[in-house]
Amino acid sequence: MPIAAPKPCSQPGCGVLVRDGSSRCEQHKQAAWSMRGRTPTKRVTGRRLQRMRQALFQREPMCRECAKHGRIRLATQRDHEIPLAEGGADDETNEQPLCDDCHSSKSQAESQRGRGRAWGGGYRDL
Repeated sequence: MPIAAPKPCSQPGCGVLVRDGSSRCEQHKQAAWSMRGRTPTKRVTGRRLQRMRQALFQREPMCRECAKHGRIRLATQRDHEIPLAEGGADDETNEQPLCDDCHSSKSQAESQRGRGRAWGGGYRDL
């Protein structure tokens, strides 16, 4: 007895009926997202993170992205220039101060790249 009603494979151009409840036929199964041999970066947490945030905002209190565009806004977020998911380090060499708006925009762009990697079949070097 089938688990779900048959439906066509979601791969463009494939019309094979899928009966196992997934969205892809056996020929078009998607590989799970992976970093292809890379080990994920461990996030700094707790008091050490708070000290790093404080040191960053003392060194550079204004949003770096706003400054590039001639705006003056106070930084409220410690951001990773190269996201941890893309191989960036969680240390002072990879941090930047951003305001909430710039951080939100950057995070949204990173999220879209991540979804692109997932739909593209795995991790790609950027």
